Amino acid sequence: MTDAELLERLIRFPTISSESNLDLIKYVADLLQSHGINTTQIDDPDQAKAALFASVGDPSVPGILLSGHSDVVPVAGQNWHYEPFYPQIESGKLYGRGACDMKGFLAVAINVMISLAQKPLSRPVHLAISFDEELGCLGVKDLLLHLKHIEVEPLLCIVGEPTLMNIALGHKGKAAYRVHCHGQEAHSSRAPLSVNAIYLACDVMAQLRQMQRDFKQHGARDEAYDIPYSTVHVGKIEGGKAINIVPQQCDFDFEIRHLAEDDLDASLNTVFEQAKEIVAQAREEHPDSNADIQFECMSRYPGLNTESDNAMVQSLMAHSTPETQLIKVAFGSEGGLFSQYLNAPVVVCGPGSIAQAHKPDEYVELTQLDACHQLLEQFTAHICE
Repeated sequence: MTDAELLERLIRFPTISSESNLDLIKYVADLLQSHGINTTQIDDPDQAKAALFASVGDPSVPGILLSGHSDVVPVAGQNWHYEPFYPQIESGKLYGRGACDMKGFLAVAINVMISLAQKPLSRPVHLAISFDEELGCLGVKDLLLHLKHIEVEPLLCIVGEPTLMNIALGHKGKAAYRVHCHGQEAHSSRAPLSVNAIYLACDVMAQLRQMQRDFKQHGARDEAYDIPYSTVHVGKIEGGKAINIVPQQCDFDFEIRHLAEDDLDASLNTVFEQAKEIVAQAREEHPDSNADIQFECMSRYPGLNTESDNAMVQSLMAHSTPETQLIKVAFGSEGGLFSQYLNAPVVVCGPGSIAQAHKPDEYVELTQLDACHQLLEQFTAHICE
C-alpha cells in the first residue's frame, strides 16, 4: 500500500496518550511479520501499552535506526472541520490527528522497512516505535533498555518528528516539576500567626525567576535557537479555599527547557536547597506548624546536540534536496534519550510542519511524505545495501 494509505490506517487507531496503543502495535507487528520482518513487543507492565522494535538485515553490525512515537495528543475541546480519526485527503493534504506528529513518518518508515526486507543488506535497518512521548518522553525508556540489552549499535538514529524534512541537530532538554507547598490553616484575621502556603509557593517562584535571569545573563547560549538560552516557566498554580482562610495547601507546576550545555542538576539542586531554607525559616517563625515544600518530577528528558561534521549527518545531507537545512528546533523529542542511552549520533527529521501539530485539522502534505520516502530509501540503500 502507499504511504498515504498506510498513514490513513494508522490514524484510525485513536492512540491518545491516555488510551491504549496495543491495537496499533499489533497491526504494525502483523504487517511487518507478514513480510518476514522480525519484531519484538516491549510491554509496559503498568498499563495497556507497548513499544515495538523491528529489524531487517544482520543485527550484529552497526546500522540505521528509525524512531517514532505512536501516541497523539487529545482532540477534546478543539474545533475540527474534519473527523480527527477518520482521515481525509483534500487539495494534496492528508488531514487527521497524528498526520504530521508523527504517524506520517511511521507510515513511511514501515513501508521502507518492507521494501528493504526483499533486498540483501550489509548493514541492518531498525525501527523503534514508542508510546507516551507526548507525556514527556515517558514510554521510550524500556525500549531503550531493550536496545542496550541486545547491543544495537546505530551509526545514526533518525527521529521522525516534523521538521519539513530539514535536519535538526539539536533541541533543548526539559524537566517538568510539580511543587507541593504545605502551610498552616487559620482564620485570615490571624494570618501573621500562621504559614500561608501560597506565600511559600511565591517564595519558590521568586527563586525560579532569579534562575531565569541567571540563565539569560550567565548561562550557555546557542544562537541557532530563537531564544538562545535556557528558559524557566511556571504554567499552573492552585491553592486556597476562601479569602478569609489562610491557605494550607498550594501546588504549582514549572518547567525548565535547557540547552544541552547547561547543568540542569546543578540548577535544580540550587532550587531544592533554597526551598529547604524557606521551610526552615517558616518553621523557626512558627514552631507549631508542619510547613513543608516537596518537589515531584513529572517528566524529564535531555537535550540533543549532534555535531554537524559527523560522517553520517553529512551523508544524510548529501541524499537530501538542495533546499534542506541543518537546523535546531524549539520542541523536544526522544532524540536526546537515544543519544544518551545508545551513545549514537541522532538527528530529528520528518515530514510535515510542527506548526500543524497539536492543532485542530492537523495535516501533512502528500509531497512531504514523498520527500521523506525518497530520503529514507536512498539513504538506507547507500549505507546498508
